[in-house]
Amino acid sequence: MKTGFTSEQLQDPIVARAEPLLRDCVHYGFCIPVCPTFVLLGDEKDSPRGRIDLIREMLERGGTPDAATVRHLDRCLSCLSCANTCAARVDFGHLMDAARAYIERNFTRPLPERWLRTLLSRALTSPKLFAALWRLGRLARPVASCLPGRLGGMVRMLPDRLDDAQAVSTGVYPAEGPRRVRVGIHTGCVQQVMGSRITAAAVRLLTRHGCEVTVRTEAGCCGALDLHMGREDAALEKAANVVRTWADLLHPGELDALVITTSGCGTVLKDYGRLFAEHHELAEPARRLGSIARDVTQVLSGLKLRSSTNMPPLKVAYHDACSLQHGQRVTAQPRNLLRAAGFDVRDIPERHFCCGSAGTYNMLQPELGEALGRRKAQNIESTGAAVVAAGNLGCIVQISRFTDLPVMHTVELLDWATGGPRPGRLPDIETAVTDAQAAAPATEPSSFW
Repeated sequence: MKTGFTSEQLQDPIVARAEPLLRDCVHYGFCIPVCPTFVLLGDEKDSPRGRIDLIREMLERGGTPDAATVRHLDRCLSCLSCANTCAARVDFGHLMDAARAYIERNFTRPLPERWLRTLLSRALTSPKLFAALWRLGRLARPVASCLPGRLGGMVRMLPDRLDDAQAVSTGVYPAEGPRRVRVGIHTGCVQQVMGSRITAAAVRLLTRHGCEVTVRTEAGCCGALDLHMGREDAALEKAANVVRTWADLLHPGELDALVITTSGCGTVLKDYGRLFAEHHELAEPARRLGSIARDVTQVLSGLKLRSSTNMPPLKVAYHDACSLQHGQRVTAQPRNLLRAAGFDVRDIPERHFCCGSAGTYNMLQPELGEALGRRKAQNIESTGAAVVAAGNLGCIVQISRFTDLPVMHTVELLDWATGGPRPGRLPDIETAVTDAQAAAPATEPSSFW
């Protein structure tokens, strides 16, 4: 694509970042049919190619973006399905990050919208604040339909209960038997109160298979939610805290990996080297942290998982979180692990389509988020599966809104299959087997991850 930026415009760091990415686009259009918002709305301005044109026009024109451009760009899920199909390999994710940062700095949203975005930025990244607001929201649920704007919908989306009973504390969890590797684990922010069972299952699973696990809950939020709302300064502040928290363990021979159980965080953590490239103080530790960041299934694929029981052939629909399949290109590892554990893994029709969670998307764009959530749930139920597995808390919460099937993290099933507790939300199935049936051989990996 030809661009027409002046030398003065290119002095703006946002424009300088976006310009080479815009030039990569050659308008082939392979991205259009895989874009969820284009499929739903049928408007090319709500497709990747159309949004690239809008971004170029917005940045070349300069000044305040018009409201229509902001609306079409706000509708983007950042699911990155387009990036996986683009023949020219346009880096659409980073281009959208730059566009959102420009909008955040140059466009004044209506006051209720600004309040909502500030609320999401603060509440979803602070476990204590989220827990307090959850209690208020539960009290307000009977009158949710009377609440203004999107606030009522957000109150109705609140889970029936918090999940912090299995909260994992800061500390070192020793490996069972000889230590094979030493890993850290990123506990994140809202997952500490909405999905502590996931982190607990991951720690049990890793230590059971020879990993010494270091937990530092004080690392907090990775910055992903703020970054995808265009709030770059807030995102960098949170990300810097993560880097500083782990800095003393980033020297060679300390940590073999930083394990991530929420794929939305993983995509950003792996990108820390680029994010901090101009931050001279943290550039090198951020690069090191990003270089050892691994999704939990990547780490588990380098280990020989044992089997304490011969699992029943439970039908499991595996949901590919966009941040995992498109952002990190991790698709085979979760399926292979579940199959090796004895589960009957089912692929979901339209597996490349987003479920509509997308960080804060289902709260900022509730109508589109609900349409995508219902579509995903229908596709899942068509597989005949009894359980849904996913690698991202946001997806788990979103899909659970639209199906009665139990939705859980991949590590919860793998933990159960290798000797951990049976997840409480599983259907009532027979799991007991004889010792003779328990000797299911695992495939020895050719090398570690």
